Amino acid sequence: MDMTRPGEVLDLAISGQQTASAKLIDTDRDWSTDRAIARDAELLSAQLQAMRDRLYAPASNKMLRRFSSGEAARLIGVSDGYLRQLSIAGDGPQPETGAGGRRYYSLGDINGLRRHLAEQNPAKARTYLPRRDEAKGEHMQVIAVTNFKGGSGKTTTSAHLAQHLALAGYRVLAIDLDPQASLSALFGYQPELDLDGNDTLYAAIRYDDEGRPLSEVIRNTYFDGLDIVPGNLELQEFEHTTPQMLAARQGDDKDGPMFFARVQAALATVAERYDVVVMDCPPQLGFLTLSALCAATSVLVTIHPQMLDVASMSQFLFMTADLLSVVRSAGGELSFDFMRYLVTRYEPNDGPQTQIVGFLRSLFGERVLTAPLVKSTAFSDAGLTKQTLYEVSRESFSRATYDRAMESLTAVNGEIESLLMKAWNRPA
Repeated sequence: MDMTRPGEVLDLAISGQQTASAKLIDTDRDWSTDRAIARDAELLSAQLQAMRDRLYAPASNKMLRRFSSGEAARLIGVSDGYLRQLSIAGDGPQPETGAGGRRYYSLGDINGLRRHLAEQNPAKARTYLPRRDEAKGEHMQVIAVTNFKGGSGKTTTSAHLAQHLALAGYRVLAIDLDPQASLSALFGYQPELDLDGNDTLYAAIRYDDEGRPLSEVIRNTYFDGLDIVPGNLELQEFEHTTPQMLAARQGDDKDGPMFFARVQAALATVAERYDVVVMDCPPQLGFLTLSALCAATSVLVTIHPQMLDVASMSQFLFMTADLLSVVRSAGGELSFDFMRYLVTRYEPNDGPQTQIVGFLRSLFGERVLTAPLVKSTAFSDAGLTKQTLYEVSRESFSRATYDRAMESLTAVNGEIESLLMKAWNRPA
């Protein structure tokens, strides 16, 4: 992967487009509004493709960096010395050796070592491979990350949570339910280029005979153990077709499950493949979000600690409660292992924000996660190259900035993971 720094990539993109854009500005008066918007969309799409080619050449595919032996040891839960002994003895997947004899492991190597250690020591198998045990009643966890106000950090939370769980050894499926497809972009998919029709979750929940099994629209990612169902604008079709089906429905099941049960039914067909599903919901309370909430076993509501956002969340909760009660009366089953509020984009030195967080904790108690996700330039800088903090190296930022953001991220995702353990009746 090209190691160009995020800012350099953006500079290259800007300089490459300034001349072409300047030639078009004076011709705006000759364009109708719809043609002008379409032209801008084409310009932006082409430039995003050029940036991707620059970052991920030659195949334009993202690749996850390799991990040092120290990082690999921490992820597996063993000492670096023990990992070295395994390497010398030739046990399990062997690392790539770099300059000075440094050992580097891919995530696939790390998961291979987990499986090897679990086979060698069955008594500690779950320590190395924390996957759920269906025989013990550990159901697949489906986490819906939601709020109907944009900018609350849903996609950032969803992407980092899914990657954290994959790095910890779980089998994870990420689902992008937002037609804007920001989660898909973070995983390297440009919807208008990489997806044809019927390639999103809509394919598995649509009402007509063009539906496809969910297994056919799931795609692998460059994170070993993490798959994705990408999103694009066709997801909006579910909002249009559902009212038509409700109006035409005669009370039988000839058209399959009701709208609120369709996501749940689709997920049931792939449940044996995954331990956790993370759904990035759209910033609206429509049929798609309701169907996702009905499929969820757990819910995370992201909150930006500003008074306008808190007031908006109040309306969101009122509407959600009303709509879910209607769904329940229609036969929908709602059962959450946990529902938590996650404070995002938090600035600890901002007095008003601190007051609002205290206000929320006084109202909701333990339903507000103890750890907030802090606001940091590390997230936005990594986002310039469509990456997360788990993908970039520490050297890409000032160490204080990186360490502060990573400490916050680890605390948040660790707290969520402990809730998963509690839902499975395991010790945290």
